[in-house]
Amino acid sequence: QVQLVESGGGLVQAGGSLRLSCAASGRTFSTYAVGWFRQAPGKEREFVASISLGIRDTYYTDSVKGRFTISRDNAKNTVYLQMNSLKPEDTAIYYCATSRSWRTTDSDDYDYWGQGTQVTVSS
Repeated sequence: QVQLVESGGGLVQAGGSLRLSCAASGRTFSTYAVGWFRQAPGKEREFVASISLGIRDTYYTDSVKGRFTISRDNAKNTVYLQMNSLKPEDTAIYYCATSRSWRTTDSDDYDYWGQGTQVTVSS
C-alpha cells in the first residue's frame, strides 16, 4: 500500500514557476515509477510526465517539454514536478500516481493516486 500527498500548488501569473511535491508513505515507493497527471475543468485527465524507479528515465507530454522537469528523491520518498514558463492552459488539478511502468501514459496503468493539488495560472 502506498499513500500519496501532493502539495505546492497555487496561483501564479503566466510565465511564473511552481514546484509540486508528491510525498509518499510506504517502504515500497522506490520500487514504483511515478507519474504526474492533470485535469482541467470539463476535460479528461491527461498525462503530464513520468519518471522511472531508477530516476534515469523520464517522459513528458509534448505540451510541457522544455518547461517542466520531473525528479525524485527516493531517500525522501518524494517526487517533484518543477514547472517553469507556466501558461494559462496549464491550469488544472495536478495528481501524482504510481505505476509499474514509467513509460505508460494511460491512467489505467497507475494504481495509487494522491488527492491532487490545484494549479491556477492567470494571464
